[in-house]
Amino acid sequence: MAVRRELETLNRQQCLDLLHTVRVGRLVFTEDALPAVQPVNFRLYQDYIVIRVAGGGKLRAATGNAVVAFQADELDPDLREGWSVTVVGHANLILDTDELVELSGIWLQPWVSGRRDHFIRIEAEKVTGRRLYTEAAVQSQTA
Repeated sequence: MAVRRELETLNRQQCLDLLHTVRVGRLVFTEDALPAVQPVNFRLYQDYIVIRVAGGGKLRAATGNAVVAFQADELDPDLREGWSVTVVGHANLILDTDELVELSGIWLQPWVSGRRDHFIRIEAEKVTGRRLYTEAAVQSQTA
């Protein structure tokens, strides 16, 4: 039996649900008038992508209310299955004391040594996603 691969377009809620299952994504922003892409650890907080940074281009993008993109995925190259979600929105520095207290605990710990005192919120203004799966995998899940 031939394996059929299907590509499913995901709705906003499906995308947000998938983002809760991973902790690393890629932030796409503008640095020195050029596109930059950097891996970041993140959390979803009230449907915002939140990352913690020390400074640099990511912080400049947030303080300038820049439009950024964020992408996370989980792909299996052997099975040729997986999903990818992209969020596009304005990046803002979080300044609210109550939010900072909640976010600065163990909730979002940086992976890299050194101080990461700034929290950036990416508003999920445009959320898109796709899932690639085999038809046989779906049939076995529903059986």
